[in-house]
Amino acid sequence: MSKLKLIIQREFIAKVRNKSFIIMTFLSPLIMVGMGALVFFLMQKNDEKIKKIVYVDNSEFFSKADFKNTKTIHYLDYTDLGVEETKKKVEEGDFYGALLIPKQDSLEVLAKSIEFYSKESPGMSVMNSLENKIEQKIRNIKLTDFGIDLDKIEASKINTDIKMFNFSGEQSSKLINGLKIGVGAIAGYLLMMFVMIYGTSVMRSVIEEKTSRIIEIIVSSVKPFQLMLGKILGNASAGLLQFFIWGVLLFVILTVVSSIFGVDVVEMQSARVPAEQMDAVKQATEGDKGQMVVQEILKLPILKLFVLFIFYFLGGFMLYSSLFAAVGAAVDNETDTQQFMLPIMLPLILGVYVGFATVMNDPHGSIAVLFSHIPFTAPIVMLMRVPFGVSWYELLISMALLLVTFVFMVWLAAKIYRVGILMYGKKATYKDLYKWLKYKG
Repeated sequence: MSKLKLIIQREFIAKVRNKSFIIMTFLSPLIMVGMGALVFFLMQKNDEKIKKIVYVDNSEFFSKADFKNTKTIHYLDYTDLGVEETKKKVEEGDFYGALLIPKQDSLEVLAKSIEFYSKESPGMSVMNSLENKIEQKIRNIKLTDFGIDLDKIEASKINTDIKMFNFSGEQSSKLINGLKIGVGAIAGYLLMMFVMIYGTSVMRSVIEEKTSRIIEIIVSSVKPFQLMLGKILGNASAGLLQFFIWGVLLFVILTVVSSIFGVDVVEMQSARVPAEQMDAVKQATEGDKGQMVVQEILKLPILKLFVLFIFYFLGGFMLYSSLFAAVGAAVDNETDTQQFMLPIMLPLILGVYVGFATVMNDPHGSIAVLFSHIPFTAPIVMLMRVPFGVSWYELLISMALLLVTFVFMVWLAAKIYRVGILMYGKKATYKDLYKWLKYKG
């Protein structure tokens, strides 16, 4: 145990003393915030740009009232210029495009005959907006021809707002569901990213020691299994330290945000709030979306998410790192790892795709439940499901399967590691790995 402890300490210190580790630990949150702010700024700038669209209406069904200007789109009536002259002016001028509405006797034919010309491919949102305007106008004309009063149809429209509760009386909302999706997606993606980053770090460490031949000196006093496990635990400890620092930074950010929006963090820490109190909170915060978002975030099972994130991070990291370590021991340089990387990366990628494709729409569906129990995808898929509420029974099964699989995979990886770590000059194949698994020496 003392040798294992020394290896863990050596790997941990080597990792945290690395300049890139120190810089990225404190710089990554700022980079993420900066990127988010930049994306928001660019979206705002894009929304501020005014698109000028001219139209030629030869059908005489439309009027200027049907093409009302919006914040980002201005419509110009060029009907008097004619089609050819309008197309020429749009091509030569600073216009977004030209909408040409031909003369047709049938509304059905007209709907299929309208054309849009532009210098560049138009955005989907612009085209959807134009199609909705035209469809609504043609539909209203047809309804009028059928003798239906449009005012009565408009008066019959009514908005519904279904209030959501669970059976304990806690009120939910579409906002909180959106936040659950966001939190689950971020947690799953972060886990995949860090398993890949720290897993490949273990692999590179093994390759460096193997190619420098220092491994021959190390294994003379330490068992290969202890060396592999020490590398995995040392890198995992460094990863947890980085997460802890990010957690502190996140707490500071939440504290600052809560003070700005005037939210009492202490009073809002409870995940369960009676419906009566929720009504009072809603009335008090009506119109203040920022404050409402902070309140909804504080009602998420943050502590449960944090604990499970740590468990699944360690479980997933140690499971995959054992495979990365075995790959590092089997090759002489990083280029040769490519043939072995795909089978390791596929379950991680599959977990993310399954999470986004199924968990977001049906977090308690059979597919989401199945992949949250398969050990190779559970760390990502289960973390995406947790914000929606997962029973401890399911969690315990998933966690037990992950632990058992981790122990088994470490045992398998150690058999490859102890042979491959001293193999030089030969490019290993899957057949060689199979032989090393059977080796009993």
